Amino acid sequence: MDLDFTPIVLPEHKAPEESVDYEQCEVYIQNPRIIWGEGNPAAPIITVLDNPGERRDKEGKEFVCGTRQTLQWAIQRCGLNINDVYVTYLLKCRPLRRYDKERARAFSKPFLTRQIEKMQPVFIVLLGDTVVQTIFNNADAHVKDLRGTWHTYMECPSIVSYHPLAVRRRPNLANYFIQDWEMLSQRFLNKT
Repeated sequence: MDLDFTPIVLPEHKAPEESVDYEQCEVYIQNPRIIWGEGNPAAPIITVLDNPGERRDKEGKEFVCGTRQTLQWAIQRCGLNINDVYVTYLLKCRPLRRYDKERARAFSKPFLTRQIEKMQPVFIVLLGDTVVQTIFNNADAHVKDLRGTWHTYMECPSIVSYHPLAVRRRPNLANYFIQDWEMLSQRFLNKT
């Protein structure tokens, strides 16, 4: 995987006022910093990750974590513009310790659903088994079985691919990750 490019820190999208109910989520109690998403909220492509990552180093300076670096690499590599992709999360806070994953994901999913309804994307990208299993309500759903084909989520054409962190840890997944993003890019660029 060639990461010879300069990733950027995308602007953080704060939670809307009506999301105050999210403060009841277990991960919020651990870490009361809600991040609704990153990037252009008017983007035609919404990418869903499991949760926000670290955004500041030990000195407090903003940085691009490995997950976002790999994601931006794929976006650039397949010819998309970073402004056409908005990144959001199933969990709206970064977990800091163990939590009841099933309960937190079930609690968070309606917030994600309302967010997508409001944003009305043209395409949706679902990254990682956690997101795929929650979105499709199927604990047996796996990226390896669903990637490479089109799906529909909330009446929107959608693709499934590996989580960028999995791609970093297992470089043999990089080609599949790029293939999935190229499949999206071809359809998106032909539509615009």
